[in-house]
Amino acid sequence: MPVVIGFEGSANKIGVGIIRDGEVLSNPRRTYITPPGQGFLPGETAKHHRGVILTVLQEALDEAGLKAADIDCVAYTKGPGMGAPLVTVAIVARTVAQLWGKPLLGVNHCIGHIEMGRLITNAQNPTVLYVSGGNTQVIAYSERRYRIFGETIDIAVGNCLDRLARVIKISNDPSPGYNIEQMAKKGNKYIELPYTVKGMDVSFSGILSYIEDAAHKLLSTGQCTPEDLCFSLQETLFAMLVEITERAMAHCGSQEVLIVGGVGCNLRLQEMMGVMCKERGARLFATDERFCIDNGVMIAQAGWEMFRSGHVTELSDSWITQRLPEN
Repeated sequence: MPVVIGFEGSANKIGVGIIRDGEVLSNPRRTYITPPGQGFLPGETAKHHRGVILTVLQEALDEAGLKAADIDCVAYTKGPGMGAPLVTVAIVARTVAQLWGKPLLGVNHCIGHIEMGRLITNAQNPTVLYVSGGNTQVIAYSERRYRIFGETIDIAVGNCLDRLARVIKISNDPSPGYNIEQMAKKGNKYIELPYTVKGMDVSFSGILSYIEDAAHKLLSTGQCTPEDLCFSLQETLFAMLVEITERAMAHCGSQEVLIVGGVGCNLRLQEMMGVMCKERGARLFATDERFCIDNGVMIAQAGWEMFRSGHVTELSDSWITQRLPEN
């Protein structure tokens, strides 16, 4: 039963997790939070990660009750993600692997989300909706490979939500998406927004442009409230995602849906997907914020699967990439 430690830091979360044969031993995490109306820049995010990563590493070891000698493999996020934060994590992982004399494994961030979701929910062969700040994809396992059946052709769904938060100055603590979800619960007026599904793909940039142009007028004239905007955006975005997920299920003959990624924590998205699954006689699987938001143990789990299959990343190949093929 190999013990794998995983380092994740592809965006504004920095996490270190340890797993042993499907058992989560520890999973501490920190989040870089910016003021309302602002996003997070790669350089500043990397600086935050550098300042806390060794503390988080020690927390992970202490929570697991392990020492360096107990670790069999060091896994890290190779990509995709933001360049500067990824480099920060890769350097630490490389250093730790060499200091401890352990093999190193570069992990696909997207596969980490999926493998963690499958582990926690015990989904067997699901159609996967992967939704986060940087990625939006419908993925299914076909012919012994993960294959992308549909995706965003411009920005990710999480990025669209984050940008609304900036427009109407919603707090980034604990996350803009969470705060939008809470405000949407109080909205009761639906504002019609662009709905763009192109085959198996979706487009969110038109919705975002419309809201950025119209938000001030709609709010200042009393045509709607900030809560109504949050409600309307969620309903529109999630309806698009449910549509392409159902289409992928029909194509694959799948009776399971697994939602992963940070936006996957959204209970309204889970509710809407659950209605579709019920109508098809299918099952819905999702996780809570411990595992759907970027975390170290998801990288450890994917690394555990790879290590068990005989994979190792040579030091000369332990680079990072902001755009890593997901299929």
